[in-house]
Amino acid sequence: MINILWVDDEIDLLKPHILFLEKKGYEVITATNGADAIDIIADERQIDIVFLDENMPGLTGIETLAQIKEIRHNLPVVMITKSEEEYIMEEAIGSKISDYLIKPVNPNQILLSLKKNLDHSRLVSQKTTSSYQQEFRKISMDLAMVNSYEDWVELYKKLVHWEIQLESIADSGMIEILEAQKTEANTLFFKFIKKNYEDWFDVNADKPILSHHLFNKIIRPEINSKQGTVLIVIDNLRYDQLRVIEPVINNYYKKTEEIAFYSILPTATQYARNAIFSGLTPAEMEKKHPEYWRNDTDEGGKNLFENKFLEAQLKRLRLDIKHEYYKITSLVKGNDLASNFSKIKDNDLTVIVYNFVDMLSHSRTEMDMIKELAKDDKAYRSLTLSWFNNSPLLEMIQKAQQMGLKLIITTDHGTINTNKPTKVIGEKNISANLRYKTGRSLTYEEKDVLAIKNPAAVGLPSGYMTSSFIFAKEDLFFAYPNNYNHYVKYYKNTYQHGGISLEEMIIPCVIYAPKV
Repeated sequence: MINILWVDDEIDLLKPHILFLEKKGYEVITATNGADAIDIIADERQIDIVFLDENMPGLTGIETLAQIKEIRHNLPVVMITKSEEEYIMEEAIGSKISDYLIKPVNPNQILLSLKKNLDHSRLVSQKTTSSYQQEFRKISMDLAMVNSYEDWVELYKKLVHWEIQLESIADSGMIEILEAQKTEANTLFFKFIKKNYEDWFDVNADKPILSHHLFNKIIRPEINSKQGTVLIVIDNLRYDQLRVIEPVINNYYKKTEEIAFYSILPTATQYARNAIFSGLTPAEMEKKHPEYWRNDTDEGGKNLFENKFLEAQLKRLRLDIKHEYYKITSLVKGNDLASNFSKIKDNDLTVIVYNFVDMLSHSRTEMDMIKELAKDDKAYRSLTLSWFNNSPLLEMIQKAQQMGLKLIITTDHGTINTNKPTKVIGEKNISANLRYKTGRSLTYEEKDVLAIKNPAAVGLPSGYMTSSFIFAKEDLFFAYPNNYNHYVKYYKNTYQHGGISLEEMIIPCVIYAPKV
């Protein structure tokens, strides 16, 4: 039973409206003044919504509203007023009232307001469920027919859309169905990559934009001397995470173009991000810049020379521009750049690498508290949005908009929640990553991996003459037979990258123009 408190000094004139609502199954409690209304609410009576006359003797509607909100700040209040006065609308915008109606009101207006404020979640849930049920068959048919890199992009975007839509509904059955479709999609996507990936390194092949193509093909044309460009590379940012922070970005920027591109394998920072900044495959980086490139088994950091790779690419492309590069790996560094952001105003290109999302995924593995906060993809998205709303990165975006700078947001690779182990055996010095391995004498389950026996064929360095690469499919992670159970327990349900999945490989690059 929904309990309505209707407050009006002329309540007797509203008897037909009250009878109408009671016939619809609502219970209506009445009060003729603000003081009585406050007493009723303070008396801990179960009131679900209040209809409040704005113009009453004694306590006015606005004064009554203020005291109601002190007692129960989440209680929906619908203001009923004689005219659309500006201050009433300002109260609505400020969320102090849930709705307002103009006298004379008719019963259907009242009913609509009730449904909007009390049944909104249920109605949205029903509509979303119904829409997904209609779309389910089409997605299933698309899965059976998808056979190109463009088709996979569109299908993945569709799955991300429905994942975000369904996360707000109460029907767990629909979410389980979508999860099953995502699993099937990743199974088929792995087969597609296994069949086609090597062909993409043929000069004449029909292929998607890959990591090492991104700068020259997409970013370079956006750089001009008339308007500075800010390129933000958010490490480890998946499409679904972009979708949840987009509404915040849209307050300051309008999207002019969105490009989906494919991360190279391994979908790991050392390979994919260096490829973006160098414009080269890892094999080419090793050959042209041995002073900067580091293989998995080499000592030292593996991505310490991104700025050097960028400078070399700019020189190779004959781009004589004023540019700066910043890598943000801590809150202190982020706040420092945000505070001094005006110093970039004369740059043709400012590159900002932001590492928070990557640190979040690693912290989730190491820290139980973070694992609890980001227990699944829905929570992972929510935590990303919470971080973004309170981050120095958002402050930088706001200042970039005020300075009239073009904005490009992209990433190097995505990440996937790994749940199933697959055994691997190799020599002591094989790479440590859980989603790919490189080294000599690797033993593995062939059905679980894409094995590259000739790394040069896909632009990868050979390391040793007999080295090969293996990439885990779907949501698998590699585990060693030694201490297997402990290893599996520690890494199960953690976010990893380096392997083959829609989440890791299909990633966004978005170009924005500042809102004036």
